[in-house]
Amino acid sequence: MGKVTGFMEFRRQEETYLPAPARLKNYKEFVLRLSDAEAKLQGARCMDCGIPFCNNGCPVNNIIPDWNDLVYHGNYRAALDTLQSTNNFPEFTGRICPAPCEAACTLNINDAAVGIKSIEHFIIDKGWENGWVVPQPSHAKSGKKIAVVGSGPAGMAAAQQLARVGHDVTVFEKSDRVGGLLRYGIPDFKLEKSHIDRRVEQMQAEGVSFRTGVFVGRDFPKNVNNWATETIAPEQLQQDFDAVIIAGGAEQPRDLPVPGRELKGVHFAMDFLPLQNKVNAGDKLKDQIKASGKHVVVIGGGDTGSDCVGTSNRHGAASVAQFELMPQPPEQENKPLVWPYWPTKLRTSSSHEEGCERDWAVATKRFEGKNGKVEKLVACRVEWQDGKMVEVPDSEFSMKADLVLLAMGFVSPVQQVLDAFGVEKDVRGNARATTEGDGCYQTSAAKVFAAGDIRRGQSLVVWAIREGRQCARAVDEFLMGSSVLPR
Repeated sequence: MGKVTGFMEFRRQEETYLPAPARLKNYKEFVLRLSDAEAKLQGARCMDCGIPFCNNGCPVNNIIPDWNDLVYHGNYRAALDTLQSTNNFPEFTGRICPAPCEAACTLNINDAAVGIKSIEHFIIDKGWENGWVVPQPSHAKSGKKIAVVGSGPAGMAAAQQLARVGHDVTVFEKSDRVGGLLRYGIPDFKLEKSHIDRRVEQMQAEGVSFRTGVFVGRDFPKNVNNWATETIAPEQLQQDFDAVIIAGGAEQPRDLPVPGRELKGVHFAMDFLPLQNKVNAGDKLKDQIKASGKHVVVIGGGDTGSDCVGTSNRHGAASVAQFELMPQPPEQENKPLVWPYWPTKLRTSSSHEEGCERDWAVATKRFEGKNGKVEKLVACRVEWQDGKMVEVPDSEFSMKADLVLLAMGFVSPVQQVLDAFGVEKDVRGNARATTEGDGCYQTSAAKVFAAGDIRRGQSLVVWAIREGRQCARAVDEFLMGSSVLPR
């Protein structure tokens, strides 16, 4: 796996970025891919570790040591074939996955992990550049029809897998473009949407049909992310198709019920981020939420909050601050305690480096303003005692806030969809479906399956791809009695 002594000879090399002043002028990607020589050396660092924990750390079980070795030897075409055998969309994960595989890397016990994500990014981009990523249509049709509701990574992965074994697949998307939260939840500077578009073209060549602007359900949710112009009842899909997969995202954001929440200028992150993506795509919007010249406060310290920071800086915000309710994590994790699992540690994103005041253990008490518009945020310091959050005495403070963005995670899928299908839910409001044994990924509704965030709750793109692939196999077995698709 790589060079036997490579991990001792070569240091980890991170992908580099364009300078912040240059990248803040646009919404284009700014990560500079490894060169051939750099990728070779990074692949050489992969150890002959005996048990590759990275495989299990990766939700799609990428065969990481194999393609690291192939890159080291310059066999990029074989590396691509190995990578695509487990992952339908490496260009997505190679850009936006947090890389739990690297946390599980054996070398990470006492050194810097192998740069798995950067090598994945290198392989798939090399594949596209050389024309190696091509449609893989089925040579025979099954005569079975499948509807996929939701065109995010779970829906796309399920649709592509099923089309490749001969089923007729139609993907329904409530937004005006394909991609789900890949399209309208992730800023273009992290994932340019041309990557989605060329995958859509590939899938269409493989026989997948896409219908955008279609909401599947009855109670039409009037929110900023629903640009549907047509509604279809679930019963119609169950009548017209042999199987239905619901693969929507966990789009119900966590709210902050404090005084002043109703003031103008206080928005969910997902009221803010998708609009910029639409503008980048060439749409003309009348009421885009802009951070230009404003004092922006982002509440929530995760990836969505970081995306709000990066977008606000590109708008030209006067200042950007980000609060997190939990205490500041350590800069370095306790590796002997947590390896090979995902550690809690301080993570600084490229958006933070572009300009942001960060603070931890802060709770928002209220918003204040004039003429119905927010002008100030009042908060306090908190500490955790016996598992309970306690306000620190005399710690209340206020700060100017013209725009407040709530990025505190998502609590559940859109309930109107699940209610319309009549599927049983778990305690968190997700579709109830097991992932093991007979009937895996099947819901309580006849011939209706569920995969991705709509089943497991808010999660990573790589988990969505895994569930989409596994759900596709379950559907294929349900329709045909057996399946050649990988588990």
